[in-house]
Amino acid sequence: MINTYAKLIKTLRMERGFSQLALAQKLGIARASYIAIEQGKRELTLSEAQKLANILGVTLPEMEGGVVADYAKYKQMVLAYLRSAGSADGKIPKTKLAKLLYLADFAWFYEHLKSMSGMQYRKIQYGPVPDSYFRAIDELEEEGKISIDRSKDDMILISENRGSELQKLSALSKKESALIQNISKKWRAKRTKEIVDFTHQQLPYTLCNTDEIIPYELITQEDPAHVY
Repeated sequence: MINTYAKLIKTLRMERGFSQLALAQKLGIARASYIAIEQGKRELTLSEAQKLANILGVTLPEMEGGVVADYAKYKQMVLAYLRSAGSADGKIPKTKLAKLLYLADFAWFYEHLKSMSGMQYRKIQYGPVPDSYFRAIDELEEEGKISIDRSKDDMILISENRGSELQKLSALSKKESALIQNISKKWRAKRTKEIVDFTHQQLPYTLCNTDEIIPYELITQEDPAHVY
């Protein structure tokens, strides 16, 4: 995966003000070895990759994908869906919400060749999900912006706390918000199983191995009618 993240490592190192020697010392390797990493001539070991990700303040999946996600924007995408895709009581099953977010990111990439949030999605049993999804939901609940309940059949339901002043979703452009609205309109009345089945049948999910980061580029091979 070095060819994917070599450029990102160099960019982040310069933004954080580290010299090549400083990072080499932190990793316990020679400066020449570190330079080879930035040039794509030497691969990081798993332990080196994890240590470097921690130093640079990114996640390992972000390093693997070569893109740093806009985490704050991703949380606003969560709120946007809670305002547009919920049932009559404003609640969305946690699993369904995860799939809606995936559809927004990959549909945006299909049209613009870049992700809406930059999140790296991993193939797990229940579908494509970023590692940070669960942390984002926990943080939004801690911040008092969402509520989490359970249905009679023990399904986890999420809804936005409707205070006197809702958070402005300033990170989302009008076109991004419109795409989220379009996806919401299509899937609002659908059951969770239907959207799970839909995403599981898409090429990005079917072509990857379990626990593998899903390349956004795979969505460009999908039939236009099957993007979201």
